[in-house]
Amino acid sequence: METTPRLAILKILELGKGKHVSAEAIYRRLLKKNIPLPMSTVYRVLGQFESAGIVQRHIFDAERSASVFELNNKVHHDHMICITCGSVSHFVDKKIEERQLTIAKNLGFELTDHSLNMYGVCCSCVAIDAARESVSE
Repeated sequence: METTPRLAILKILELGKGKHVSAEAIYRRLLKKNIPLPMSTVYRVLGQFESAGIVQRHIFDAERSASVFELNNKVHHDHMICITCGSVSHFVDKKIEERQLTIAKNLGFELTDHSLNMYGVCCSCVAIDAARESVSE
């Protein structure tokens, strides 16, 4: 059943064009659009969307405390997360996917799902750090 809160939240997720967004960010965007939904409703709708396979929930921070959501486009991808600025890049690598299947098979697993999150420092943050170092010398 379509409801106004569901449609409003779905629209925000669609406008994100594949970006990861927190429940708090969705809440703030709703307020900017003069759609005052309680935070509990945002969480409830995101939970419903996740159960229905409409969104995927990810936890990228080291403390595993902050969930972010993205629309489920049914295309598997992995993530590279910058530990400095928090940017997230998607990637698909056929060799990595094949290797994971081989490992699972060798361990006697029938793989049903998996996720790969890699952490490092993005090129923008590396450049900023290099610029700061050259200024301080």
